[in-house]
Amino acid sequence: MGGALDVNEFVAGYLVEVEEHLSASTANLLAAEAALRGGESSPKAIRELFRALHTIKGLSAMVGVEPIVDLAHAMETVLRAADRSAGSLSASSIEVLLRGLRSIEERARALAEGKPVLPAAPELLAALTALDLAAAPSPPVPTIGADPEILAKLGPGERVQLAQGVAGGRRALRVDFVPSPARTAEGVNITTVRERVGKLAEIVKVIPLSVPASEGAPGGIAFALLVLTSAPDEEVARAAAADGVRALTVELPVPPVVAALAEREPDEPADREPQLRGVVRVEVARLDDALDKLSALVVTRFRLARAAADLRSRGVDTRDLSEILREHDRTLRDLRGAIMRARMISVAELLERVPLVVRGLGRATGKQVRLEIDAGKAELDKAVAERVFPAIVHLLRNAVDHAIEPPAERRRLGKTEEGVVRVSCFERSSNQLELSVADDGRGIDRALVARRAGRPAPESDAALLDLITLPGLSTLDQATKTSGRGLGMDIVRRIAVEQLSGELSVSTSPRAGTTFTLRIPLTLTIVDAFSFLCGDQLFVTPVAGVEEVVEIDAARVLRGPAPGEARGGAMLPAPGEARGGAMLPAPGEARGGAMLPAPGEARGGTMLPAPGEARGGTMLPAPGEARGGTMLIERRGEVVPLVDLGALFELGASPARRALVVRRHGAPFAFGVTRVIGQQEVVVRPLEDPLVRVPGVSGSTDLGDGRPTLVLDLVTLSGRLSAGRGGRGALARVAS
Repeated sequence: MGGALDVNEFVAGYLVEVEEHLSASTANLLAAEAALRGGESSPKAIRELFRALHTIKGLSAMVGVEPIVDLAHAMETVLRAADRSAGSLSASSIEVLLRGLRSIEERARALAEGKPVLPAAPELLAALTALDLAAAPSPPVPTIGADPEILAKLGPGERVQLAQGVAGGRRALRVDFVPSPARTAEGVNITTVRERVGKLAEIVKVIPLSVPASEGAPGGIAFALLVLTSAPDEEVARAAAADGVRALTVELPVPPVVAALAEREPDEPADREPQLRGVVRVEVARLDDALDKLSALVVTRFRLARAAADLRSRGVDTRDLSEILREHDRTLRDLRGAIMRARMISVAELLERVPLVVRGLGRATGKQVRLEIDAGKAELDKAVAERVFPAIVHLLRNAVDHAIEPPAERRRLGKTEEGVVRVSCFERSSNQLELSVADDGRGIDRALVARRAGRPAPESDAALLDLITLPGLSTLDQATKTSGRGLGMDIVRRIAVEQLSGELSVSTSPRAGTTFTLRIPLTLTIVDAFSFLCGDQLFVTPVAGVEEVVEIDAARVLRGPAPGEARGGAMLPAPGEARGGAMLPAPGEARGGAMLPAPGEARGGTMLPAPGEARGGTMLPAPGEARGGTMLIERRGEVVPLVDLGALFELGASPARRALVVRRHGAPFAFGVTRVIGQQEVVVRPLEDPLVRVPGVSGSTDLGDGRPTLVLDLVTLSGRLSAGRGGRGALARVAS
């Protein structure tokens, strides 16, 4: 990844993580103290405390908060020794460790407030060192004999680590590696050197150094590796591609007593006013519970409205009750908004991990990639965010591994060596988010994808998307650590379309790049929906998926033939069945065993028109646009395929008077319904039973009558019908 990584972008997430681990550490340390008072050891609490501090140390090193790194490392060393002694800690050890946790908390608070982070107190570090080395034969505080440039970059944690290694009988060495173009050409760089030296020694620290540029060091940089080892010097030097090694002198004087620290450092004042950040952290489970209670209120509102309508039908004066219901509706909508806002997280927060993902992918593939993120102020429900993030990761892998060219190829094409990946998003409406992942790479090779899939080359982006989302399809000959198994794009499609009832689209140009766009709802549980009738059956569909509700003018409807119906009205045989009931040959096989012409090729060699093109050049509806009793309507100069939902679901012959228009891959599709009842909030319950899950049906809801009402995903249903996979029988069974 090109350019320096700005760690300030991760500070907010870092502070949240540190706060969580500090809370867990305090609880475990108090549990160890309680066990000590009972005369017992606490190995589990000690081990959990060690893991939490180890995580704090790693996170602090990532964002460069060295004082916390030093404190956590010293405490970690104490706990490692305690774990080796079956989880035993003394009372004085617990006191010093509590002071260490308080010191980490103070420095994290200073970072959050934008104040300078003070170095770790030497007395505290010395006390922690004494706790660790008290049980050892030689309990020293180390003094390292090395160049001033090395000592300036060597923290107390590394000094303790070197001292422990020397006390354990190993040698402390400094090994210098100088990179050069010749060594890079041989595959020798700092990464490979670390891997090879790591097999022979414990690497304490790798310190970059500036050196005068010369023939041996053309880049003016070198790396000093400080290691602990028992291997011969020659082997270590050979592994590091160095001319030799230098020994480090480590002096081990007697440490200060721990008790002195407790006397000098007073307890925290009892009257100190707590520092509040104005944020209350609430478990997601509690927010889910509040949403469930709100869902019950929504259903109750439907029941109340039905009861009021029943009273009016019997002549009861319900004017006061109607006013109360209207006020109740406003309050309930405000409550819904408040709870949903509490569940919302910013998309910028969701994308905080993306830079590290792209950075790792760039290193793994050897490509230079610059990431650009434009999240604006968009927000979405935490449940939706957790579902969509894996899809974003797969799209990023696809962009870096497949789309962005290696630096040499980009130079040959006249591009900059550094590829660009852009992640952007914005709210399209009050209930839908549009998120795109774009790159400036090579674009998608349609011919290659078609060969891999064994299908004709797609002419449109929508057809291309159908191919690249096929399960198991990959353009790589061999799978790598990052991609190549043919699952990534299929996972993206299932998350965006099936799980989130959204839409996925692609736009690509050769040598210019590719853009994948996801349109997903901001929330899944309580949504605004249209309710409508097909015959006597009631359905609902989310408002976010409907582009327009239009009147159907029967005089201007063109009807296409249904499957199995010839243009003259005679019935055609079902696929694979001859007119007399005998089976027809398989596709491409003549009755006598000879091969039939490929699709689009006439028997005499003359080319037939492409799908969707009439023989005279006039465009026919796309596949699926004139099937299943499908009709065509005109809307502002645009021809739109129309499917009667009542006929599709086999719910009777009530004429369709209204149409709900949706758009998939930019193409409109209309669904005819008997009557549109209105718009309302509904609680969507997913269909968990795999026996009743059908594409196009996203869940069910209760409109107050105690009966489940199906929630239709018309965008997905239009895609199934366009591809000729309507599943008519399954849909009819679910609808009934």
